[in-house]
Amino acid sequence: MERLQKILAHAGLASRREAEQWIIEGRVAINGVTVRELGTRADPAKDSIKVDGKRVKYATAPLYFALHKPPGVVTTLADPQRRPDLTRFLRNLGEKKRVYPVGRLDFNSSGLLLLTNDGELAQRLMHPRFGVDKGYHVKLSSCPRPEDLARLRNGIRLEDGITAPARVRVLQKLKKNAWVEIELREGRKREVRRMFLALGFFVEKLVRVRVGAVALGRLAPGELRPLAASEVAQLKQSVALAGNERKHQAPAIVKPSPGRQTMSRHRPRFGS
Repeated sequence: MERLQKILAHAGLASRREAEQWIIEGRVAINGVTVRELGTRADPAKDSIKVDGKRVKYATAPLYFALHKPPGVVTTLADPQRRPDLTRFLRNLGEKKRVYPVGRLDFNSSGLLLLTNDGELAQRLMHPRFGVDKGYHVKLSSCPRPEDLARLRNGIRLEDGITAPARVRVLQKLKKNAWVEIELREGRKREVRRMFLALGFFVEKLVRVRVGAVALGRLAPGELRPLAASEVAQLKQSVALAGNERKHQAPAIVKPSPGRQTMSRHRPRFGS
């Protein structure tokens, strides 16, 4: 017997946190009975578990992908406001390969987004206890001074508390702007933008270039690629899940489906 939210996460339907919200909202039923208690346990081999009236189908193989999320796209598979979402970039996978985003990138940000049906790995990658580092390239409204960088390295006071020390350096100085690289081990909402805003800087562009051992590299906006086995192994090792790797698909690039937006090829380069 396992906790219901853990079963849903292992089925690749959502992270544990999202599954808990589904339970609270009354969207989950066991053997025809709606449950709302987070401590509810079930046996996936014997019990009929449904979400929104549809029976849970368990993933037969783990899937792990990296997507270059373009700006102007919301990090969800179904947006109630009907803004551009991730579904157009995943259509070519088909219904049998359903994956879900690990964490979020805000609407105006771009860069590396991991997707998987491995709920346990997704939950651990997002949990602050494991401190998985994430790297960003940020274009600022002006060039930060050494004392600004020192404050970021020591922690910045925000409305939700002091940030953990960040690794930060100036990558390129421009006439009026600058590109900065910053590395964090936290995952607060819009944290990078709020940190620079607290120092008086406006973030003009924000690109996530790395999550743990996985780098954005030359992946173009809207492109999707399976993670290499070595990348999956390193991610699992970073969150104490090493030793459970199973074979998954060979690396290949999946082009985005046609849509309203046209994206130019992008590598994390620097310019005006």
